[in-house]
Amino acid sequence: MQRIRRALIDLRRGEPVHLAHPAGGMLILALENLSDALLGRARTLAAGDPYLLITRHRAHAMGLDDGDRHDLAMTLDADHPVETAIELASDQADSPVDRGSRAAEAAEQEALNLARQATLLPALVAIATGEEDARLNDEIGRGEVLSIEITDIHSACIENARQPERISEARVPLADAEQSRFILYREADGLLEHVALIVGDPTQWPDTPALRMHSACLTGDLFGSLRCDCGEQLRSAVGTIADEGGGILLYLAQEGRGIGLANKLRAYGLQDTGLDTVDADRLLGFGADERRYEVAAAMLDDLGIDRVRLMTNNPGKIAALERHGIEIAGREAIHGALNRHNQRYLTTKAERAGHWLEEVITGTADRHSR
Repeated sequence: MQRIRRALIDLRRGEPVHLAHPAGGMLILALENLSDALLGRARTLAAGDPYLLITRHRAHAMGLDDGDRHDLAMTLDADHPVETAIELASDQADSPVDRGSRAAEAAEQEALNLARQATLLPALVAIATGEEDARLNDEIGRGEVLSIEITDIHSACIENARQPERISEARVPLADAEQSRFILYREADGLLEHVALIVGDPTQWPDTPALRMHSACLTGDLFGSLRCDCGEQLRSAVGTIADEGGGILLYLAQEGRGIGLANKLRAYGLQDTGLDTVDADRLLGFGADERRYEVAAAMLDDLGIDRVRLMTNNPGKIAALERHGIEIAGREAIHGALNRHNQRYLTTKAERAGHWLEEVITGTADRHSR
């Protein structure tokens, strides 16, 4: 776990990370930090030719996959590898030039998963490595370059989310729920923190308490962004849970449906060019929803909760909790206000992600007026 955590931090800092595998390792660099100097240093460590790894979402959005929906390994221009990589992985190119590509191997797919975990653009420059790369092996031995086992990436991600630790808690009276307690959980790798907001006295809760799983949204929750309805949903949920006798709100560190704040802002920029929220995320290399709910289920387990009434418009949240053994006794819609800035966003979530938003889009929603 510690080595995976350091790998995430090193990638975010622009450092190369070595991924070891019996079939052959690779040195990887995050695309969003890439420069001639960084790639130049990496090429002094490994003798192979650099190539680009992009996700199937990015490949499909740019018409590079022939409908096969594979993550791709792509050849870079030998004379201008950095410029080529940036063009292929981060620019909105209308006619990208494919200089040669193949379906990414399983190890390369795991490398892209590491970039996702780091909330970086899911695009990497990779260089194949071998025992003949003496300088790389020397720097690994001295701890200057981190080497991790590729097989550890997936298992570390799952186990990390399944083992959040309860760190601290305190009574925090809120405007809409005066009897409230905050409990902070930290994931096993120490990087992400989530909050369970306990509304009311659990000994006086209804037999089936209300639950809202709310993904953090800095722009909406804190600043009142009109591009989404997150802030209104958050405050409405707290008040409604209090009115209904108490329950739980899980405030999850899943900014931008799991892609992170930097990528959410990138997606907003793409939306300003005419893309909807789903296509913008895919062009960046992400799926329509990158969130996972193992950590939410683990928090509920720690709280002794296994049966809830879920406040959501998202059928995916119901399915996710049920997969983790949480019984959903009922669903309650929760809506914010429709405005000219969020109308397309909400319509896209309804039409392309299957969210239950017909009432808010048609103007007939009950927004839990209190």
